[in-house]
Amino acid sequence: MSLKEIRERWKKGKSLYRHLDRYYEGNYLTLLTRGKDVYDEMWRSIEEARESIHLETYRLRADKTGREFAQRLQAQARAGLQVRVIYDAIGSFDLDPVFVNRLRNAGVQVLEYHPLAPWRPRWGINRRDHRKILAIDGKIAFTGGVNISDDHAPVEEGGSDWHDVHVKVEGPAAAEIDRLFRIVWSKETKRPLSFPQTFDIKPGASKVWVAANQEFLHRMRIRSAYLRSIRAAKHEVIIANAYFVPDFRITHALAAATHRKVAVKIIVQGASDLPWVQKAGRYHFDYLLRHGVQIYEWPGPILHAKVAVADRTWSSIGSYNLDHRSLLSNLELNLNILDEEFSGKLAAALESDIARSREITLNFWRKRPLSDKIVERFWYSFRSFF
Repeated sequence: MSLKEIRERWKKGKSLYRHLDRYYEGNYLTLLTRGKDVYDEMWRSIEEARESIHLETYRLRADKTGREFAQRLQAQARAGLQVRVIYDAIGSFDLDPVFVNRLRNAGVQVLEYHPLAPWRPRWGINRRDHRKILAIDGKIAFTGGVNISDDHAPVEEGGSDWHDVHVKVEGPAAAEIDRLFRIVWSKETKRPLSFPQTFDIKPGASKVWVAANQEFLHRMRIRSAYLRSIRAAKHEVIIANAYFVPDFRITHALAAATHRKVAVKIIVQGASDLPWVQKAGRYHFDYLLRHGVQIYEWPGPILHAKVAVADRTWSSIGSYNLDHRSLLSNLELNLNILDEEFSGKLAAALESDIARSREITLNFWRKRPLSDKIVERFWYSFRSFF
């Protein structure tokens, strides 16, 4: 579908196609649904880099996966490339200082985002960097839900094989991701980074809006895109979200969609690395199930994806959870994508996940013990803190 056709649909009142001026044309997207595939593609791109490598991650660990990344980053820094790393202080709270010093000694520039120490510059508690970005030379980029740790590595290689979704971007949207990295780096270090010239590349098919919420006035940007996609959907909405604690407007929009005969399917965690967040998210299940929303519990390993698809035309992949922290506190980044072929592939992957999951029915849900209901209500009252 061309932008001209999309604009015609927009003029007819379909709000899914608002903000078309923010979409970059000419992008190639590669869908990655396993940590091993994500890391292999990242390592290949790092080794092929020619000018700059920018890595921004919530969780960076000095485990086997972290060391694999470190070796490649150090080698490229010694070769004269500009290599920069941003990691979040809370997400990487157990990161070995020796690991960081080795990166710096090799020439890698490292920034700890908001250290938990009032005596250090740029310290902070509430504001966190939850994004997962790798940008190569301003023309290739990766983003999604995958951190740099063994959590996403295959079990046979000592990892936990968390279930996630990531995307590789080649095209103008990659340059925009790189620009957003540079903005955070410049703001936090007080050392401005110049933006590279636009690279000429062969046009691709996907239209991509790189939606970031780092500016205060745009805190609701990603959530607003979710709301528009749900409200505009005519046939189907599928969401997989690791920490699903939606606010009232999202919850109401999902319920309202079912009354328009839209099939709404939500995939949530079974096993969880943050059980209190999982309990809080279950507080809304009764309301959603009563209104016809289908909820599926992923059996394991841990579901960590943050994706959505509407009518197999619009899709969103990134770091944004449907919870309070992503809405108001965290730095997040999602790719909103207008591409029927790519969105269809993502929807098919999610349907495959649904086939492996256990459906939660209203009858089953209402038979759960009273103690579960009390625990869910208790943790839901603390939803603003996680």
